[in-house]
Amino acid sequence: MSDVSAIEQFVKQYKDLKTEIAKVIVGQDEVVNQILISIFSGGHSLLIGVPGLAKTLMVNTIAQALGLDFKRIQFTPDLMPSDILGSEILDEDRHFKFIKGPIFSNIILADEINRTPPKTQAALLEAMQERAVTVAGHHYKLDLPYFVLATQNPIEQEGTYPLPEAQLDRFMFAINLDYPTFKEEVEVVKSTTTDSKKNINALFSAKQIIDFQQLIRRIPVADNVIEYAVTMVGKTRPNSDAAADLVKNYIDWGAGPRASQNLILAAKTHAAIHGKFSPDIENVQAVAKGILRHRIIKNYKAEAEGISENQIIESLF
Repeated sequence: MSDVSAIEQFVKQYKDLKTEIAKVIVGQDEVVNQILISIFSGGHSLLIGVPGLAKTLMVNTIAQALGLDFKRIQFTPDLMPSDILGSEILDEDRHFKFIKGPIFSNIILADEINRTPPKTQAALLEAMQERAVTVAGHHYKLDLPYFVLATQNPIEQEGTYPLPEAQLDRFMFAINLDYPTFKEEVEVVKSTTTDSKKNINALFSAKQIIDFQQLIRRIPVADNVIEYAVTMVGKTRPNSDAAADLVKNYIDWGAGPRASQNLILAAKTHAAIHGKFSPDIENVQAVAKGILRHRIIKNYKAEAEGISENQIIESLF
């Protein structure tokens, strides 16, 4: 199959996938889009939202529709790295045997990742970066595709260990989850307070997802689009000559080169789901907020004056 036919096939399957997810998830269209763009780009996502917004249900539904294994890890202050990765035990023949932890799955929901100490957070991050884990000197490869969706609760600050910037940078997208609209909430209550159950069909196989991820990487990008993405990321750095006054006044730290790579990868996927064979500047702008939001560090002045990350990112366009 040629790449052109493959993209046409991808558009069709993506639409079917969105329809399947919508059987269970009401609204949240932009959130679902960003999670799926992240999966097909081979990245990870951080979901930021208050409790009760169906984050777990959303990830579970997406995993079922993609035909992938799904595991949820509840992060707590006493969670140890071995609780995630697995550990070696002595079997009845006095041989060491490795018992795999919950990290060995295609989709991992790391619930409230900021509730666990840095040592345990770091265990998850090796898996995210290397797609492998090391336990007792042995290297174990994880099954592909592999995707981590971590959640953070923005309102409860007590007993949390905020993710360091270097760790936040491993996430392709930071996705803000808002409350549903009145109409959506009425629909949610109607559909969840009866005894009817929705069945989610698996529309993809693991191999198909890997094939589509490789197809995304093969999509050509014009030099001017790459230069636009790199320039935009460069403008977030307050010590750069290209930085606007808004950035110099309100940002302490800007985005690194991983942001530029993620902008182009996500723009390719965004173009592909809309049936385009190459991304343009509009595709880069469409994914910019989710990719840059967690990579720019605002200063106290921005906090005091109520300047949001979105306002700063929009000024870069």
